[in-house]
Amino acid sequence: MFFFDTTRTTRKVETEIPETEWIARAKRGDEDAFVHLASVYRPRIWSTASRFARTRPELEDLTQDLFLKLWRGLSTYRSDAPFEHWVMTVTVRGCYDFLRSNRKRRESETLVDPQDSRDDPDDGNERERSRREAWETVRLLLDHLDAKDRTVITLLDLEERGVRETAELTGWSEANVKVRAHRARKKMRDLFHELGLDP
Repeated sequence: MFFFDTTRTTRKVETEIPETEWIARAKRGDEDAFVHLASVYRPRIWSTASRFARTRPELEDLTQDLFLKLWRGLSTYRSDAPFEHWVMTVTVRGCYDFLRSNRKRRESETLVDPQDSRDDPDDGNERERSRREAWETVRLLLDHLDAKDRTVITLLDLEERGVRETAELTGWSEANVKVRAHRARKKMRDLFHELGLDP
């Protein structure tokens, strides 16, 4: 079984071979070629997955699952589209599946700020504390959205992708993306006020 070390940050990469050759080799079952491709795309996959996972272990598991989906789905890649687009489509849809399948468990968990368990809470500067509080507020609001709404908000607002790219990555129409984003933002605003988070 294939295993990709998601914690690895550097790897010697052969650059003389064109990406199309690496893809062809990987499609023929060459694990080393796939590891090369995974190393190239790991930062983007990790970054996208980090928007959906709450903890480092959850992020590592999700990333590993995404690499397995990519490995198993290589035969579906058609060379008429950019490989990067295919990789990110599989990644986004895998993250969406992750949200759907873990919804119940995540609803029962409580978010804990890892900074709270460190030394003195007065140690950090005010700007960093504000940034963490803002991120936790966004996380709290996102956790109350269903998987489709969270996916569209993550892609449009957190990753700053366009409507067209979001539609391509999710397989939804542009109109659907716009409507879903509008409704999700309204849900988040309403929840923000309902929870008394406004100043």
